[in-house]
Amino acid sequence: MRLTIILLFIAKISISQESNIVSDYANTITAKELMENLYVYSSDYFQGRETGTIGQKRAVDFLQNFYITAGINRADRTQNYLQPMTLNIKGKKVETENVAAIIKGSKYPDQHIVISAHLDHIGIDNNGEINNGADDDGTGNVALLEIAEAFKKAENEGNGPKRSLVFLHVTGEEKGLLGSKYYTENPLYPIENTVANLNIDMIGRINPKRETADPNYIYLIGADKLSQELHDISEVTNDKYIQLELDYTYNNEKDPNRFYYRSDHYNFAKKNIPVIFYFSGTHEDYHKPTDTPDKINYSILEKRTKLIFYTAWELANRKNRIKLN
Repeated sequence: MRLTIILLFIAKISISQESNIVSDYANTITAKELMENLYVYSSDYFQGRETGTIGQKRAVDFLQNFYITAGINRADRTQNYLQPMTLNIKGKKVETENVAAIIKGSKYPDQHIVISAHLDHIGIDNNGEINNGADDDGTGNVALLEIAEAFKKAENEGNGPKRSLVFLHVTGEEKGLLGSKYYTENPLYPIENTVANLNIDMIGRINPKRETADPNYIYLIGADKLSQELHDISEVTNDKYIQLELDYTYNNEKDPNRFYYRSDHYNFAKKNIPVIFYFSGTHEDYHKPTDTPDKINYSILEKRTKLIFYTAWELANRKNRIKLN
C-alpha cells in the first residue's frame, strides 16, 4: 500500500513537471511579438497580398526569412520552403506558392500534424485602397509563426515533439481555397500519415453579433465531424490550460454561414483528415481596407494562439494517434 502511494505521488510530480515545461514554451507566445509581426505582415508594403502579385511574393519572402532566422527547417520536397504552383484564376494562369516548414518528430517522424493559415488576402480595390487583411488572415500567419518558434525552443532544449509538425501557409484561399486544394492533391507528406489539420483563419477580433462583449472565447468548427477523440482532446486541453469559452455556434450543420466549407481545413477534411478550424467571427471590417492591425485584441490573440499550441502539443506527444470516428 505504501509503495502504491509513493508511486502515485511520483507520477503526480512527473505530470506536474511536464505541465510546467509545456507552459514554459507556451509562454514564449506573447501579445508583443504577435503585434510586432502583424504590424509588418499587414503593412502597405505587402499591398494586400493578393495571390500572384508582388505583394503576395513579399509576404512569402517574409515568412521564408522568418523560418530561416528561427532555424526551422524547410519542409521536404519544397524549393527552399516554397511549394510552387500554377493556378487558373478566372481564366488566367497565376504563378504562386505555399510556404511550408517542419519540425520533425523524435519518435513518430512519419506521422504529421499540419497547422495552417492562408497567407494571401484580396489586394488593392478599384479605388486604389489596400486591403491589408490584418485579421484575415494576418492573425493566422503570425500565430503560426509564434507556435513554430515555441516548438523550436522545445526541440532545442531536448523536448521536441514526438510527431512531426508541418507549418503550412497556403496561397489562393481568397480565390477558392486553391492553395490548400493543391497541397492535399500534391502533399509534401503522405495524406494517410497526416494525423490532423489545425487551421487558423481570423482569430484577432470580437464578433459584434455575440450576445456578450467578453472576448474570452473562440469558435471551433469541425472538431467532432471526423474524430470525436479530437474534439475531446481539444476540450480537455482548453480546460487544463486556457479556459476560453469554446463556442460551437458555427459547427452546427444548419448554420447558414457554412463556415465549415469556407476555409482551408475543408480540403483536408475531404481527404478524411480530422480538422479543427479556429475562428473568432466576422466583423464590420471583413474584406475592407479598414481591417487594420490597430483593431486587433492582442491579449486575446495571445490566449487563442496558446490554445492552438497546447492542442498541437497534445496531439504531437500523446501515446496513440487519434482515431477516426
